[in-house]
Amino acid sequence: MSKETPLLRLSNVTKEFSGTVVLQDVSFSLNKGEILGLVGENGAGKTTLMSILFGMPVINETGGFGGKIEINGQEIHFSNPFDALDAGIGMVHQEFSLIPGFTTTENIMLNREITKSNPMVHIFGERMSLLDRPAMNKKASEAISKLGVSIDPEMKVSEMPVGHKQFTEIAREIDRENVRLLVLDEPTAVLTESEAEILLSSIKKLAQTGIAIIFISHRLHEVTSICDRVVTLRDGKSIRDIPTSETTVEDIAASMVGREINPDTIRSREAHQDTGGDNILSIEHLWVDMPGETVKDATFNVKRGEIFGIGGLAGQGKLGIPNGLMGLYPAGGKFLFNGTELPLNDAKNSLNEGLAFVSEDRRGVGLLLDESLDWNIAFTAMQTKNMFLKPFFGGAIKLRDEKAMKKNAEDYIKMLEIKCTSSNQKAKELSGGNQQKICLAKAFCLEPEVLFVSEPTRGIDVGAKAIVLDVLRKQNQENGTTIVMVSSELEELRSICDRIAIVSDGKIAGILSPSEDPAEFALYMSGLKGDTK
Repeated sequence: MSKETPLLRLSNVTKEFSGTVVLQDVSFSLNKGEILGLVGENGAGKTTLMSILFGMPVINETGGFGGKIEINGQEIHFSNPFDALDAGIGMVHQEFSLIPGFTTTENIMLNREITKSNPMVHIFGERMSLLDRPAMNKKASEAISKLGVSIDPEMKVSEMPVGHKQFTEIAREIDRENVRLLVLDEPTAVLTESEAEILLSSIKKLAQTGIAIIFISHRLHEVTSICDRVVTLRDGKSIRDIPTSETTVEDIAASMVGREINPDTIRSREAHQDTGGDNILSIEHLWVDMPGETVKDATFNVKRGEIFGIGGLAGQGKLGIPNGLMGLYPAGGKFLFNGTELPLNDAKNSLNEGLAFVSEDRRGVGLLLDESLDWNIAFTAMQTKNMFLKPFFGGAIKLRDEKAMKKNAEDYIKMLEIKCTSSNQKAKELSGGNQQKICLAKAFCLEPEVLFVSEPTRGIDVGAKAIVLDVLRKQNQENGTTIVMVSSELEELRSICDRIAIVSDGKIAGILSPSEDPAEFALYMSGLKGDTK
């Protein structure tokens, strides 16, 4: 390949879905060993563009695409992802595609298993060969070690903390012998800061071996720290292609949304008020058996009307707290709501009592992916509060009030600025950030007294993050909803919360004011300070 010929070139790529243009004349190139940052708001076209590059079936099923894609100067047309893999293109999607019941090694080596011969092979053929598990474990471990982490090759994915799942996904792609282009879609969204630093360092090393990387992220400081160039998509168009050395985080954010964004509007709160209220929640000696996020002994109170934050490093138990209190994983201890003890391990009762939960697992727990948006938003309220039901024959029969469901969905779509074709669109067709907004709408629809939100802005871009945080503030201030917010991003918690509990080793290490020095938070997160004995 000559120096003038890029590894990848996209020329005037265009795509329509049902008459709606989602990509229009997108063009950029990528050289061997180069890291390209691809940014844009949710709905800007990033996912569709990568689906075209990776040969996802939905593209051909909806009429293909316009324009041209070249690899090493040769035009390519992938009919499925296997064609892309054969061409040396690997992709790590935002949502995990691992097999929960398989081990680390089995997922990494899937369809590339190493086998060993035995006497039966000579009689019945290769189908009788056995897996060479030691060799497979060795090869999988080598792929993982390239990322600078250590993961048990025999651990099942279902038992992994979320960070390990992400590293396993990436290890699977770089283990392919012919990989020369790697697409990473929000690879650090589920990682702690320390894990993200390890991964970013690994990405740089991979690029130095000659692998070209497309790095999709809403964490713009990561884009400027590791990428050689950054391409901005806005409303389906590539509107900016610039070396990262010639731009800033603020400039990139402005290019994404078409307006100036003041980082202070996202990262700071005008005033952190002491609500002075009574305790609406009292949790005593809570334990939760959530794989990878075990809670050992958590005790804390939440005041009525406050936004209470829960932070900490991955695997320390912060995600286990709301999942245990809302009945998704086995839990024990004492849980008081408005002074009355609630039974644990009873999700329906918690919902009936006026609690709601937006899970970090929006696809696995939060959404009915094959159903419409109006059905997704109304479903839980219909089940627990008999909302959106019209009685007939004196109440003997109740049928869905389709008109009310539609009006309800349209109100939330407008309030949360959800990008969709209509309230009839299926949830699985939305971008990740817009799916998260649907989860929030579903919780708001319950009109809860207490709302647990876990990683509410995971995978959401700068503009959408501001919208979500503002809506949570509004829900708290105007409706009086007490909010318990779990997040891996400390600055996000400091921007919105009245108090922040730091979880370490399955216990509450300390509860701090958001105005506390960041270094103080770090001491509690690392277990160097606080009561975690």
